[in-house]
Amino acid sequence: MELGVPFSDPLADGEANQLAAERALAAGMTPLKVLDLAREIRGNHPNLPLVLFTYLNPIAYSTEIDFEEFCFEALNAGIDAMLLLDLPPEERGTEWTNGKTYNASIKAANLPLVALIAPTTQPERVPKLLESADAFVYYVSKEGVTGEGDEFSAKFAKNIEMIKRHTHLPVVVGFGISKPEHVRAASGTGVDGVVVGSAIVRRVESLSKGKGTIEELKSFVSSMTAATK
Repeated sequence: MELGVPFSDPLADGEANQLAAERALAAGMTPLKVLDLAREIRGNHPNLPLVLFTYLNPIAYSTEIDFEEFCFEALNAGIDAMLLLDLPPEERGTEWTNGKTYNASIKAANLPLVALIAPTTQPERVPKLLESADAFVYYVSKEGVTGEGDEFSAKFAKNIEMIKRHTHLPVVVGFGISKPEHVRAASGTGVDGVVVGSAIVRRVESLSKGKGTIEELKSFVSSMTAATK
């Protein structure tokens, strides 16, 4: 389960997630409150893997605690891994305060990271991206931002095969997956998991407007899960 930290400038996200971030920020959500939510989820679901989906700014410069403390707090709250959308390997060695680098602080907290690989990633760059991953690999199925779509192309099996030659980590795919048939197509490419985000967020948006029901949301998620089998 991805738990998103709302940010005012989510450049990698499409409209659904942008609007979700706006709603969350308007309601007073903060990075530390997201960790409170993680603790609540962890208490109710001890075995559910939790991934913190975030940009660097809100967790490094917008809280009452510093970046390293946040990493420790995330781990203590039950977060299993962190997906940092805008911190590529080249920037992880950047010093953020008093001789400490982002990478050193992440490693100090022993917080596993997720690697992002795009369809435009050059093959020679893949090993470098994988060096900094210790949770799983997220393959982005299409260029652009997150979001749903009526059409989904699963012509990336060769890319998955290439990635798996360089890592023992699980490889999942996301972006543009919004229907059970999309999940079935993605599942046939050799991936270990399929990410569905915006399609669920849209249904949460409808709930916020008094449309739909929790049961309908559960039914949709169940249909997507069933399509992986």
